[in-house]
Amino acid sequence: MSLSGIFPIDKWNFTTQSILSVLSEEELNFLILRQGEQKYGKGEVIFREGVVPSGIYYIHQGKVKKYKIDKTGKEQIIYVANKGELIGYHAVLSEERYPDSAAALESSAISFIPKEDFLTVLHQSPLFAQRLLKVLSHEYTVLSNNISVFANRSAVERLAIALIVIREKFKAESPEGEKVLIDISRSDLANMAGLAKENVIRLLKELKDEGIIGSEGRKIWVEDIVKLVARSNFK
Repeated sequence: MSLSGIFPIDKWNFTTQSILSVLSEEELNFLILRQGEQKYGKGEVIFREGVVPSGIYYIHQGKVKKYKIDKTGKEQIIYVANKGELIGYHAVLSEERYPDSAAALESSAISFIPKEDFLTVLHQSPLFAQRLLKVLSHEYTVLSNNISVFANRSAVERLAIALIVIREKFKAESPEGEKVLIDISRSDLANMAGLAKENVIRLLKELKDEGIIGSEGRKIWVEDIVKLVARSNFK
């Protein structure tokens, strides 16, 4: 079931896929297609917060989590990027160090794009630059919403929102009409919702007992998206 009309997913999600659609075949080949792919295993770090960037990354296959580590060593996932997205461009544009870290959420194939190549295409294509600016603006709104979640919402509301958002990520690659299986560890889900793993396990059982979700092993699926949205208490 679509979230249209019952939950404003655009306020919680953004994508860089549309940026690349404005590139010519020559520009796309120069930026991405001529670059080699590197395989990353689940949990393998792609770049770390505080490192000076030498380029950006394009996801050919898989999913990547962007996260920060707090003073206690706890990980907070701030975004999950899908196949077809760019990551790491903030630091290149601002000429600063990476503001967060990135690691593969699942087995992934990713290309490294040298900073010089990215900036060359950015300067040659005004439309590409405009699309990137639009995405950056929307991304700020999404991250602001994420911050408000941790300040103002209960544990079950945080988890419900995290499930809704991550379901959309897996839905993008699921066959039309088939059940969307969310394949994510309880630790990663806890780090998305800003909760302890034990709380997530307990709340998932409650949602399952209520018939809102189903689960088998680490896989989760939503049985009733309307009820899940209601548990998010989004207004």
